[in-house]
Amino acid sequence: MSARRLLASGSRFRRRAAPVDDETRAFLEFLAWQRASVLAIIDGLDEEALMTSVLPSGWTPLGLVEHLGHAERHWFQEIATGSAVPLPWPDDNTPLITSRPPSVVLEFYRDQCARSDAIVAALPLSSPPRARHPGYLGDQITDLRGVILHMIEETARHAGHLDIVRELIDGKTGLGPR
Repeated sequence: MSARRLLASGSRFRRRAAPVDDETRAFLEFLAWQRASVLAIIDGLDEEALMTSVLPSGWTPLGLVEHLGHAERHWFQEIATGSAVPLPWPDDNTPLITSRPPSVVLEFYRDQCARSDAIVAALPLSSPPRARHPGYLGDQITDLRGVILHMIEETARHAGHLDIVRELIDGKTGLGPR
């Protein structure tokens, strides 16, 4: 099944039955670990804590998770395949802040991650991007491998931000997947 058909087939994806190669599997495992870290770090925070900024820049933990969902959608759908499923809400273009409830944002994030995984399972790592990212990364990302590596870096970077914010909120540290 093509990546475009996978995108159009609905919000839930199952992994392809055929095994992926070792390199793809390693990329997916590293990305899955970082995604799980993001979710583990915010686990246990109530809605108020998720939607409250503790930093001068104003971003919220839930806003950062929504941002990561948009990043998954942008890099894997818009850039890698050249086509993205429409957003479930109007693009309010508010960076790193959201008014949507945690259940909606977390479902959006998980859905975008599942779509990304389906694209990675369907395309060779050497697949060139179908669209160009604006800005300096547009010239550096030359294949699906680069998209995956960028998302591992982006997710890990923001997991670190969330880790610090979680410590400021309630003093908890060392949170991550178990």
